[in-house]
Amino acid sequence: MIYLSIGSNLNSIFGDRFQNIKKTLEFLRIEKIKIKKISNFYETPSYPNNNFPKFLNVGLTLEYKNNNLSLFKIIKQIEKKLGRIKTKKNDPRVIDIDIIDFKGEIKNTRELILPHPRCHLRNFVLYPILEIDPNWLHPILKKNVQYLINNLSQKSRIEITRLQKNVNI
Repeated sequence: MIYLSIGSNLNSIFGDRFQNIKKTLEFLRIEKIKIKKISNFYETPSYPNNNFPKFLNVGLTLEYKNNNLSLFKIIKQIEKKLGRIKTKKNDPRVIDIDIIDFKGEIKNTRELILPHPRCHLRNFVLYPILEIDPNWLHPILKKNVQYLINNLSQKSRIEITRLQKNVNI
């Protein structure tokens, strides 16, 4: 299975944070990427600068027949279509799409690191994955998602809000 994390904390030409994520899902479908499950929306403060707008995130599982680099290139094209401009690390952005896990593969190249190197430290990645696949196991750490959540700081566990709003797929 393939796991993605999608986040947004700025408006774009397509609308607000919710619309940016919905448009991203449309673009994935146009690319013949089959979305299997998608989490509810989750909201978190911006890190490390809490003065930036809050992030909205979803997690999803999907099927994709080609390789991880091919998916990575499609994702970068979608980010560009949505108007993402490369700025400083952790700055606000209209969209951020990360490959969290690609079929359990382990890879470390200049272009792509799998699994995502900080996924086990991020509440906005782990909580959506717990919702859509509570059996997910980190490919390197060999720990399940609930274990990883339990190891987050107390602050990280309480500063995330699951919204009652979901994406219709």
